[in-house]
Amino acid sequence: MGAACPDKMTIWRAGDGVVQAPAGVSSGAFDVQMLLSSRADGEMTAMRAFVPPGVLTHWHSHPRGQLLHVLDGVGLVQRDGGDIVEVRSGDSIWFAPDEKHWHGAAPTSPFSYLSVQPVKDGTAAHWMNPVQGIKP
Repeated sequence: MGAACPDKMTIWRAGDGVVQAPAGVSSGAFDVQMLLSSRADGEMTAMRAFVPPGVLTHWHSHPRGQLLHVLDGVGLVQRDGGDIVEVRSGDSIWFAPDEKHWHGAAPTSPFSYLSVQPVKDGTAAHWMNPVQGIKP
């Protein structure tokens, strides 16, 4: 992650800078395009994610919350203690600050989304253990 968000208008073209998500954050490989990268408190991080069918993120939380907007496909989301909910293109999901949750692709559909989350204490996410007992 960079030190700060861009200080002027910046355009990210579709497909530019797409890389594999870091190891240890999901049940399988998926690709991301970082749009805003920062470790500065109060600044935003944002990314597009492209998740293959059946891949789920590990449990995680965001210290200042997360907005997830579904771009394409069918996904699954769950907050700790809540039901698994199917989401589709055009849906938006808000996870409250420090709310433990996961999200991922339904078993038969890829899932792409835009996520936006602010930074607190130098991070935008706290990664936890893999999701257990879910057979997407």
